[in-house]
Amino acid sequence: MSAPADARTTIAVLTFRRPGPLRALLPELVAQAAQASPRWGPVRILVVDNDPGAGGSPVVAEVARRGPGGPTLEYAHEPAPGIAAARNRALAESAASEFLVFIDDDELPADGWLAALLETREATGAVAVAGTVTSHFAVPLPAWVAAGGFFERRRLPTGTPIDIAATNNLALHLPAVRASGLRFDPRFGLSGGEDTLFTRQLVAAGQRMVWCAEAVVTDVVPPERASRQWVVRRAFSSGNSATRVDLALAATWSGRLGARTRGWSRGSIRVLGGTLRWLLGVVAADIGHRARGVHSLARGAGMLAGTVGQVYEEYRPHHG
Repeated sequence: MSAPADARTTIAVLTFRRPGPLRALLPELVAQAAQASPRWGPVRILVVDNDPGAGGSPVVAEVARRGPGGPTLEYAHEPAPGIAAARNRALAESAASEFLVFIDDDELPADGWLAALLETREATGAVAVAGTVTSHFAVPLPAWVAAGGFFERRRLPTGTPIDIAATNNLALHLPAVRASGLRFDPRFGLSGGEDTLFTRQLVAAGQRMVWCAEAVVTDVVPPERASRQWVVRRAFSSGNSATRVDLALAATWSGRLGARTRGWSRGSIRVLGGTLRWLLGVVAADIGHRARGVHSLARGAGMLAGTVGQVYEEYRPHHG
């Protein structure tokens, strides 16, 4: 179903077989909605479940029973595999809303998060507002992973224009998005990068996107994502998606050739630079140089793979 006519803002949570984190997140979103609604109008919370078995449904029903009379909490089952399908379902289900705010199911918002996003949108008139993401680790990071900067994220002053954003903390002004005709590209559904392409397309269409430092969410990192193997795979995936996004944005044969050339050049520089830095770390017995060298090398290798059409489907093992 689409958003109720009085729901000015929809908070969309995409979920896939994470009942524990979802159970922790939803009450926080109910509190955020109640806090923001006096000024910003009614807020609705929408859970889009990408699990073919609809495993998130009992969690949503449980939280809804806990807080009758509060903000609207709704559930949509999107069995089509891939994160792009789930994001497009959120867009479709928010047809009557003015704003759509994305947050991941393994994150927790800080106090005032939603209000900060909407205030920055009002102050700047931007079509999209991206917020700050911090990380909380369920277990201490291994020294090598910490030294490699794998979880470092950008920090910008509020109002800074940006041309790329993730959707793990993003507010969209839907009338402008609808006017642009943009949707999330299903070619990136199992690989990730659909949000990178979407936000770059939005900016390329002449829309403004800005940063909001005060809108903070915390990414809760489970032990399995704190491993060396996981962070290296993620670096490769990130590089792979970056090149594929450049290719998707190219409208002509010559543009695609240029994108491949840039991807090959940038990837080669990262691979070479990463290898040299890793060697320096070995010679100097410096864990920071070794880890950051591997980080750069893995991302560069992903970029090179993308130039020749290789798609790293990071989410395929989790679907189907």
